Amino acid sequence: MVTGHFYGFSRTVFASHFSGEETRVIPNLLQIVHNWESGPYHQKLLENAGVTHDVLRDAAGAFVFEVIAKHGDWAPRLCNKDPLTFEHLPFLREIFPRARFVLMIRDGRAIVHSIISRKVPVVGFDWRKTVDCLKAWNKMIEKMYKDCKCLGPDVCLPVRYETLILRPEGELRRITAFLGESWSDNLLYHEKFVGSEIRLHPLEFSTSQVKKALNDDALHSWRIFYSDDVLSQMDTAAPMLRTLGYNTTTSDPSYKSMSEL
Repeated sequence: MVTGHFYGFSRTVFASHFSGEETRVIPNLLQIVHNWESGPYHQKLLENAGVTHDVLRDAAGAFVFEVIAKHGDWAPRLCNKDPLTFEHLPFLREIFPRARFVLMIRDGRAIVHSIISRKVPVVGFDWRKTVDCLKAWNKMIEKMYKDCKCLGPDVCLPVRYETLILRPEGELRRITAFLGESWSDNLLYHEKFVGSEIRLHPLEFSTSQVKKALNDDALHSWRIFYSDDVLSQMDTAAPMLRTLGYNTTTSDPSYKSMSEL
């Protein structure tokens, strides 16, 4: 799945030294707030009750901070990694104006293959309809990427998953520099710290992969998944693939020389 990480909570600054498991409740809460404010009828009801946008913003910020700060051990720098939070990036920026955001971008063909083959429950993705899943990915990443770029390179950093896997040290150094964090070689050997300094939830779909050492097994696992008919629709179903620099003319693209986003 495309993942969004945001670093920094409260109106002062915090970035990341602790990132617990996916909370699930934070993206749900952000979606509820969005639903409340998305229609003029509900907006008017809220405003007449004195529940203005500023009230909702501050209440949502307090909720998010409490969940992040207290669902694990306290640390001076905190991180949230619920993937779908990035659907609400402008609102998060408003809540936490000094936060930093990292948008992980991956070949949508690999993402859809992973979601369908592992039956990962993601809103808007119907495992039975491959083309519809590609369209859902395209819609989601188009908004996330646009919002990230609008915030600017000092606030939001797009990171290509494939580059992180193929050139981990260079990409990790770029990420730590963006976050203002010092470099540690431990970042290259995260698997050694799983179960001690790194907590993983056994029910998270990514746990089986995250606990392994860095590897490129998942880069091309989607190659024989799609039918010729689906491949022929790739540019119309998921035009963001080309926008993001992925080669759609082959089912065996090379990721080694891809440029930064």
